[in-house]
Amino acid sequence: MKLKSVICVLAIMCLPVSSLAQVEGWCPDNADGTFTNPILWGDWPDPDVIRVDDDFYMVSTSMHYVPGSPILKSKDLVNWEMAGYAVDRYEEDPRYDMRGGTLYLNGSWANSIRYHNGKFYVAFCTPYGWGTEKGHFSICEADCPEGPWERTIFPEYLYDPGLFFDDDGKVYVVHGQHRLYITELTSDVHAVKGEPIEIWSEGVDNQSGTKKNYGMEGSHMYKINGMYYITCPAGGTKGWQVCLRSKNIYGPYEHKVIVEDDSSYPPNGLHQGGMVQLKNGDWWFIIMQDRGPIGRVPHLLPVKWEDGWPMLGVNGKDAITYQKPNVGEQVKITIPATSDDFNKKQLGLQWQWNHNPDNSKWSLSERKGYMRLKASLAKDLTVARNTLTQRVQGPNSTGTVEVDVSGLKDGNIAGLGVFQFPYAYVAVRQENGRKEIVMCNNGKMEEVVCPVGLEQRIWFRARITDKDFTARFYYSLNGTDFIPIGNVLQMGLGLAWTANRFALFNYSTKEEGIGGVADFDWFKFYLK
Repeated sequence: MKLKSVICVLAIMCLPVSSLAQVEGWCPDNADGTFTNPILWGDWPDPDVIRVDDDFYMVSTSMHYVPGSPILKSKDLVNWEMAGYAVDRYEEDPRYDMRGGTLYLNGSWANSIRYHNGKFYVAFCTPYGWGTEKGHFSICEADCPEGPWERTIFPEYLYDPGLFFDDDGKVYVVHGQHRLYITELTSDVHAVKGEPIEIWSEGVDNQSGTKKNYGMEGSHMYKINGMYYITCPAGGTKGWQVCLRSKNIYGPYEHKVIVEDDSSYPPNGLHQGGMVQLKNGDWWFIIMQDRGPIGRVPHLLPVKWEDGWPMLGVNGKDAITYQKPNVGEQVKITIPATSDDFNKKQLGLQWQWNHNPDNSKWSLSERKGYMRLKASLAKDLTVARNTLTQRVQGPNSTGTVEVDVSGLKDGNIAGLGVFQFPYAYVAVRQENGRKEIVMCNNGKMEEVVCPVGLEQRIWFRARITDKDFTARFYYSLNGTDFIPIGNVLQMGLGLAWTANRFALFNYSTKEEGIGGVADFDWFKFYLK
């Protein structure tokens, strides 16, 4: 453990607030009728998309984060904002409350969204082998994407489900990994009807003809001009997108690679997503790309039909910049919310908890204009309840918070982190009535600073970059001069397929610290 005086650290480096550009999130709209991929430079994995009248809706996987299954809304497929979540919390296992363990990497996987007869539907799976013995399948339904949503949990396990409503009134799910199946549901979409029927058992090769058998998953189904189409990724992170087609829902199916391209972020290929038709008849495809610890980001590619196949991009590649989809109107530039002054009665839709929150331990009303977090007992951040998170963004992003720490108790640790496995944070720790600033990197306290007069307010900052996937941490005693602290977090993916996130937290390592208060005044997000 290393101690440094404030004067010594100040002499090394100070970063003023004014040095940060006031850009509060990635914007793909070039304001000239074109857009540049990705359409969201953050973790929105396994995207699926629909159009309802003049509006587009996209759903994404969220794993263990609560609320789950985020839904975005757009007028042009380029400018997006949050609409709501399909899952309020997970009630099926006490470990979602961090009672008797944790359930990281469970929750919502491979979401599918559809609209039918005036209702919205979101389907997803919760797989086995990540802390549970049995997997299951869920369908959520609502009259509007803002909710309320009603969830049905099926005892059956349908992996990577693609929900499909046929024009004869029948309802199906296409699912599976390598071996693909069709399972029919009851007309009310509340139960399975019959046994799964296998429709595909072969591997698929890429365009290069490597003669390898790659399994497919992440299926989404469409019926276009009487033909059934199933789009699937293959090849994993470095993979590509495949399409199956047949005149019969149960096959036989033929297949074709519809895009294979890693040029925008090599060596990771475009794979997994969904397609949607505009009012004017054009088709577009939203497809993701792994960008390491920052997440799986969605790209928007035009679809060109060739010999009855939906080919993506330009000559099978992502041209990166395109003319915007022709939706018949000029759409206001919007991005999903990031910064928050905590002045609203409801928590902003950009925020998700790391597990089900303890609602008695957080408040936006006890102190108006603040997010109040009350400490629960935890040995470290990985098992601390009420850790409040939002996505980091590429290529570089910065999160800054102002915190009133006057209500802390002995044993409390409250601050700002970058959360994944490994994790790191900068925080105030109170011991024996004395407050000190600490930087922790994956459980090891790398630096402790004991400034004079730290009684009430402190400012923290975390900065991330995709160049080497690192995060760096800073603190300030006046809100202007930011002092680097500790060492560099090498961001990782110990929680598989889940990106790093900015995290606000307050937990206690001692019983007497339970209920200690940290009041977060604001969180400011910048691309810098």
